[in-house]
Amino acid sequence: MYWLLFCKDELFLEQTPTGWQLPQGDVPPLAIEPWNAQQTLPDLEGEPCTAIRLDAPGVKDGFRMVGLRESYDLLPLAHYMQAGKARELLHWDETTRFCGVCGGPMKRHTDISKRCTHCGKEVWPSLAPAVIVAVSRGDELLLVQGRNFRADYMGLVAGFVETGESLEEAVAREVLEETGIHIRNIRYHSSQPWPYPNALMLGFMAEYAGGELQIQRSELTKGGWFHRHALPAIPGPVSLARKLIDAWCKAYDATQLSRTKTQGH
Repeated sequence: MYWLLFCKDELFLEQTPTGWQLPQGDVPPLAIEPWNAQQTLPDLEGEPCTAIRLDAPGVKDGFRMVGLRESYDLLPLAHYMQAGKARELLHWDETTRFCGVCGGPMKRHTDISKRCTHCGKEVWPSLAPAVIVAVSRGDELLLVQGRNFRADYMGLVAGFVETGESLEEAVAREVLEETGIHIRNIRYHSSQPWPYPNALMLGFMAEYAGGELQIQRSELTKGGWFHRHALPAIPGPVSLARKLIDAWCKAYDATQLSRTKTQGH
C-alpha cells in the first residue's frame, strides 16, 4: 500500500538510502484520526493507494514534508502524478462538504462522486481549463513575470478559459490583455494536469502579429522579448511553460539547420 499524506499542499515522504519516496506498508506511517479525510486512488504500479488529509504537518524521524511542486524533483514521474491526483481529490473533498443547491450535507457516493443527503444533487471533481502560450517573433520569445510567481524567473503568458470562448480565443485574449500584443498562427502543442489545486493546462504556440508591448501591471511585474541565446531564468522542468520554451528552441534550431542545408545546395 502506498500512502499519500497531505497537509494542505505538502506531501509526507520517506527517506531511503537512494532518496525520497512515498511511504509504503500495511498501515499508515502516522497515527490517523477518525476525522481525517481519506481518498481511495487507482493502483500505482500494482499497489493500492490511499490519500489522507492531515490536520498538521507530520513529524517523524526519517520522514519530511515536501511541497507537492518540489516533490517533482524527488519522485519518479508516475509517483508525482499520483500525488497530484491525490491532492486534487482531497481538495475537492474539502470544498464540497455542503450542497451548492440547497446547502445540505454531501455524502460520498463513489470514490469520485458525492450526493446531497437532502436534495440528491450529485457532484464530481471538476477541472479549471487554463491556456499557456509561447509567442515568438523571429528568434525572440515573449516572456513575462506574473505577480504570483514564487521566484525571480520569467515565464509565459497564461490564464483561465472564460465561458463562451474557444481555447484559441482564450489564448489570443490573454496575450492581448496582458501584453497588448496581437498574435497569429495559434496552434496546440500539449497539455498537463496542474494540481495547484485543480487546473488543466493547455499549451499553445503562436507568432507575433503586431502591437507594442504594454504590460498589464495588475497581473504582471515585467515582460519583454528575449533572444533564444539570451534567455533569463525560466521555469523548471515540472512546468508546461518550460516544455513549451524548450520545444520552441528545438523547433527554431531545426528550422535554421534545414534552411542552412537548403542554401548549401
